[in-house]
Amino acid sequence: MGKLVVNQDKLTKENIKELVNICPFNAIEDHNGKIEINAGCKLCKMCVRKGPKGIMEFVEEEVKAIDKSLWNGILVYVDHVEGNIHPVTFELIGKAKELASKIHHPVYALFIGHNIKEKAEELLHYGVDEVFVYDYEELKDFTIEPYTAVFEDLINKIKPTAILVGATTVGRSLAPRIAARFKTGLTADCTILDMKGNTDLVQIRPAFGGNIMAQIINPNSRPQMATVRYKVMSAPERKQGKGGKISICNIDKEKLTSNIKVLKITQKQPENSISDAEVIIAVGRGIKAKKDMDMVYELAELLNARVAGTRPLVEAGWIDAKSQIGLSGRTVKPKLIIVLGVSGAVQFTAGMNNSEYIFAVNKDEKAPIFNSSHYGIVGDIYEIVPKLIEKLKENKKMESVI
Repeated sequence: MGKLVVNQDKLTKENIKELVNICPFNAIEDHNGKIEINAGCKLCKMCVRKGPKGIMEFVEEEVKAIDKSLWNGILVYVDHVEGNIHPVTFELIGKAKELASKIHHPVYALFIGHNIKEKAEELLHYGVDEVFVYDYEELKDFTIEPYTAVFEDLINKIKPTAILVGATTVGRSLAPRIAARFKTGLTADCTILDMKGNTDLVQIRPAFGGNIMAQIINPNSRPQMATVRYKVMSAPERKQGKGGKISICNIDKEKLTSNIKVLKITQKQPENSISDAEVIIAVGRGIKAKKDMDMVYELAELLNARVAGTRPLVEAGWIDAKSQIGLSGRTVKPKLIIVLGVSGAVQFTAGMNNSEYIFAVNKDEKAPIFNSSHYGIVGDIYEIVPKLIEKLKENKKMESVI
């Protein structure tokens, strides 16, 4: 990184006016004969290259190298509700074990709450080396200040090189606070994680509306932090035996005070999320009218599948917003997903490309969706889907006869 330096002693009325006019972002301001740079500056360096010589300079800031050997282990935050662990936690443990094996580091888990000591035992079935438990009545309900204080306390004690947090409502609230406390980077909604030999965490996620895949590293700060959505990673198999250990941690209770008081908790109605579906029929712009969704629902019923789709169908009111797949929707990982009339933009495929089997139907043989599919048919969905429905009905009749 670097910064712009203004040599104020070289300013004149003429070159001040020239500098103000040259900035494409209106970031250079004249304040009583002095130049100030406002928040609109994009560091494009136009003022340095094209402006009056010797007035504006770009100075590279010296980056102080850190001792990476002081940071050891990969920490997973345990997301839970009243001790019931969110499945994204197990997925992150699986990824943490994979990353840790490359640098020979341990895998840790942080469990915050009340009356959770017995629930913490479950994590030992998934290969965690050590579970750190903060069990206090003040931590019964999630409130941001105490949970942040606890998280900070553990990081200072064990100094993990990387921290993985589920991109849940709680995780998305907690992770930025921790990153700010330690003045470190945080990459949200990662789709790929890898580890370099020097313990730099490679974080890959879609950027610029999904048009590119950004590779992000944080070489001069620790801990490294990333959030990951549910169903992006794969959870390890639960082992019968337990390994690792549970450590009960203490913290000064004064740090557990909060300006938020929980008055009432209303249980959310359970929903049948598409993220948990094993078979999904996903539809896109290839569907021409709302009434044509009837054949999609008929196919879904025959396959015992959930119907989902792309953003345009949500905006048209043809499917519910909770059934949208993609960067601005849900991430799914079914055993089978049948994609009908979807072009296959990165925004959509980022939410389903980890599915076990992807079967696509599109009349455009050059549609990007075929690059992500295991099987594909080039054809009109208005011809293919009715034939598929007819064939499935025939099979069901044959099964009933047998």
